Amino acid sequence: MDEVAIERALTRMAHEIVERAGDTKAVALLGVQTGGVELGQRLAEKLKAILGHPVPCGVLDITMHRDDIALRKKLPVAHKSHLPFDIKGRHIILVDDVLFSGRSTRAAMDEITDFGRPARIQLAVLVDRGHRELPIKADYVGKNIPTSKEQKVRVRVKEVDGVDEVVVE
Repeated sequence: MDEVAIERALTRMAHEIVERAGDTKAVALLGVQTGGVELGQRLAEKLKAILGHPVPCGVLDITMHRDDIALRKKLPVAHKSHLPFDIKGRHIILVDDVLFSGRSTRAAMDEITDFGRPARIQLAVLVDRGHRELPIKADYVGKNIPTSKEQKVRVRVKEVDGVDEVVVE
């Protein structure tokens, strides 16, 4: 995916969120560290343009809820989650760059419940590459990209990498 394809996918996802959201005042986005943060902010801007009101957007760090910490050679650096809103009764949309095994999404849901109980949690991902290990499915998908388990999907965003692209390696 190039810059145009990424923007088109995010715009479509924003319209799908509006169509399915019901009470759009209850919607809040949480970008999963690290890949979903900038995508979450972009979706929030697109939703604001469509709805005419801001959509809160926060950052969710899932490091301490991952089930592979003990398997890693080097411990990951934990960052702070930043939720600039009360999640109670909210329609939370988790935003991530790539959906693969589903384990990061499970960790994100565990992290969210540390902050309270939202009315609903949905998942928006730029890329769904398949190979689920847990029964998790994205509600909003930018693009399905079939891959082998050995391949890597790299999402690069302007804000961090200076370019918008999705590459399969």
